[in-house]
Amino acid sequence: MNHGSRKDAPSTKASLQSLPRISDRLSFLYLERCIINRFENALTVTDIRGTVHVPSAMLSVLLLGPGSRITHRAMELIGDTGSSVIWVGESGVRYYAHGRPLTHSSSLVCAQAALVSNSRSRLAVARRMYGMRFPGEDISLLSMQQLRGREGARVRSVYRKLSHQTNVPWTGREYDPDDFEAGDAINQALSAAHACLYGVVHSVIVALGCSPALGFIHTGHERSFVYDIADLYKAEVTIPVAFSTVANNNEVEDIGSVTRLAVRDAISDGQLLVKATRDIRSLLSFNDDGIDDTAQILNLWDDKSGFVRSGVSYVEESEEQEPEEEGYGKVLDPEI
Repeated sequence: MNHGSRKDAPSTKASLQSLPRISDRLSFLYLERCIINRFENALTVTDIRGTVHVPSAMLSVLLLGPGSRITHRAMELIGDTGSSVIWVGESGVRYYAHGRPLTHSSSLVCAQAALVSNSRSRLAVARRMYGMRFPGEDISLLSMQQLRGREGARVRSVYRKLSHQTNVPWTGREYDPDDFEAGDAINQALSAAHACLYGVVHSVIVALGCSPALGFIHTGHERSFVYDIADLYKAEVTIPVAFSTVANNNEVEDIGSVTRLAVRDAISDGQLLVKATRDIRSLLSFNDDGIDDTAQILNLWDDKSGFVRSGVSYVEESEEQEPEEEGYGKVLDPEI
């Protein structure tokens, strides 16, 4: 059986318009101890059990765990279809690297950088994030310290409630990022579930062209914004999944694997991708229609006017210059 790519297979890059929207894609796929290759316009995943084909254009994020190997042709296909690749550790609890954005616009990341660089706007966005956890409550006058206290109490209440409902003992969140097996079953399940959530949220952030590092509540880490957004959904997605998984699988040795499957099933309808996309755009624009992140325009920055046209020869600033080539101001080749 030939698992490699055909030599005569065309390498055609799909247009941005023809690619499925990030909110319409499958959530994530975790792979380990396998070889990922390419056959025509699909990925092939091969291990000791055989080979399966995966439609790359419909995949949101590919989580590559230990023992996984991926070919150059496979990465070429993933890059062309705008899917995200995140290299992770055992059970997905460690993050190493990620892929490229789906969008060609910098509108959202520029808005993100502007908002996070100003103390007032950063506080406003942070309050909106906390406000999403306390719908209907006025938190506009609360300090960040007070908001952190409210959030901590809310999460502790969620843990106690689910522990009571599922009869899973709970003594607190205790885990070692470097030793997954050191935690008890529920802490292992929580780590695995959150890792999946981080991967999905990371893929949405990267696909929208935002920076995973520019967080509003979290700061100083390369995934600060990932943690900001993921925290919005833990209480309704990953924490309940972790407790129910442990309650229903007392004798399972690999609780991490079972939990990943449960998280995948819980978000398989794609609503989390839709919600995360909508929430990020709303948080960064304060108006879902306020930012155009679909335009593929390339300009030159100017300290006075903000930007000037690219593709123009500015030999003498005092002389009007005609465009040197037709189509100025547009990204004709995304690789330039």
